[in-house]
Amino acid sequence: MAPETLTPERILEATEEVLRRYGPAKATVVDVARALGVSHGSVYRHFRTKAALREAVTERWLDRTSEQLQVIVAGQGPAPERLDRWLTALFEAKRHKAGDDPELFATYMTLIRESGGVVDRHITDLESQLASIIEAGVTQGDFDTPSPATAARAVFDATGRFHDPCYAPEWSRPTITTDFDAVRALVLRGLRG
Repeated sequence: MAPETLTPERILEATEEVLRRYGPAKATVVDVARALGVSHGSVYRHFRTKAALREAVTERWLDRTSEQLQVIVAGQGPAPERLDRWLTALFEAKRHKAGDDPELFATYMTLIRESGGVVDRHITDLESQLASIIEAGVTQGDFDTPSPATAARAVFDATGRFHDPCYAPEWSRPTITTDFDAVRALVLRGLRG
């Protein structure tokens, strides 16, 4: 049987496993190559440096959330309902990432500190998604704002406690869902003008 073709996706999957096993301080490109049964040079043909590999795996991790949310953005229905679902989905996605696999979440928090550009692109993407929903709400007559982009940034900032990883320790508190519901309702009322 022929060996599997080495692809960037396979390398990223292996890198995630190596990071989970060894943590970001000890994981090496050699460990990734060993997990794939290839030489480390083969990994470097796809990712020129260890930093590039770490940045790519971080981007992949963040993109999973963006892709889930994009389905809501592209969906049908009134903008207020889609915004409600989007905010809820973002909170739940971030909360699950932190709570379902805390060791991997901590690993990614380390990687995110190293990959500022990836985080900036992720935030820009999320704000763009919000702006699309808000703009649809303005068109539908449900929202009143002169600038959907400015409103999107404000909504993103106002809800930061429920998606910014620095608040992750709070996400397991018993009152967090009640707190989120109150902020979400306030944001939706505020956009109605």
